[in-house]
Amino acid sequence: MQVTEHVCRTARHTSFYLQAGDPSATPIIFVHGWPELAISWRHQFPAMAALGLRAVAPDMRGYGRSSTYPTNADYALEHAVQDMIDLLDHLGAEKAIWVGHDWGAPVVWSLASHHPDRCHGIANLCVPYYAKGFAPENFLPQADRTLYPEADFPYAQWEYMAFYQENFARAHQGFEANVANTVKAMFRKGNPAAAGTPSRTALVRKGNGWFGPANAAPDVPRDADVLTEADWHAYTAALTRTGFFGPDSWYMNFPANLAFAKHAKNAGKLSLPVLFLHGAYDYTCETMTSRLAEPMRQDCTDLTEVVVPSGHWMAQERPTDVNAALAKWLAAKLPALW
Repeated sequence: MQVTEHVCRTARHTSFYLQAGDPSATPIIFVHGWPELAISWRHQFPAMAALGLRAVAPDMRGYGRSSTYPTNADYALEHAVQDMIDLLDHLGAEKAIWVGHDWGAPVVWSLASHHPDRCHGIANLCVPYYAKGFAPENFLPQADRTLYPEADFPYAQWEYMAFYQENFARAHQGFEANVANTVKAMFRKGNPAAAGTPSRTALVRKGNGWFGPANAAPDVPRDADVLTEADWHAYTAALTRTGFFGPDSWYMNFPANLAFAKHAKNAGKLSLPVLFLHGAYDYTCETMTSRLAEPMRQDCTDLTEVVVPSGHWMAQERPTDVNAALAKWLAAKLPALW
């Protein structure tokens, strides 16, 4: 299978993207999150191309070889959604199958709620749907307050989001202090033994940063179950070049994202085919025992759910499970497209 590199340029934005498979086939567009790249979907490309689909994955705004911007406001969801509509137009397709992970999931959810006519169906990993908008005030009511008492963790496992709001410069400078170590420290597989204990993301505010007083990632061994040496170097090079201002700015637009959600079609209710993959050992997006996924079940009328035995970096940690879930869902829900 050949993976080729391409660029989509418009007057407002440039998206670099990877592509594999028949260029005349139905596009399946993979949307990465923080702090990833198009290569985060490397394991999905051969499987989807073999099914007869046109696999596409862009670097999102602020990342890799796509455009970067100077203000936090440039990273609101509305802009990223328009980037993806521009990419779809560039591909010459009316509709695509969309797959998102981490911040890519709110992009894909927003695509489906604002532009259902551009979606055959959508699949999202780890981050469930919130029709009212992806913001702490909407998902905090679903937090497990037995594990995260409000007095100790007012933002529950999302304390790190509050840290970005309060200490943005310290946050992105901490990641940039040693990017190679940051990448190794962040890309770790899921740990079943950690179930029932607070996520590390809940401790970021208490520790005055992700990495404590030093504000620099420790030198930990690379987790080969998630991160190949080649991809470690690719992430490190890209994030060294662009920095973390853009990636971290995605967390600085909750009011704008809430306002954007109010303009969704059909009050945000989704009737198209939706696949959601739960990370069994993802303790930041903890959907196994908490009520975090409940609003999604109310707002998606054609919802398929699959549990994957992985941590947060699901597509890289458990690619066979992810590919199998996608293929089964495509066969059941969108059989005419491949």
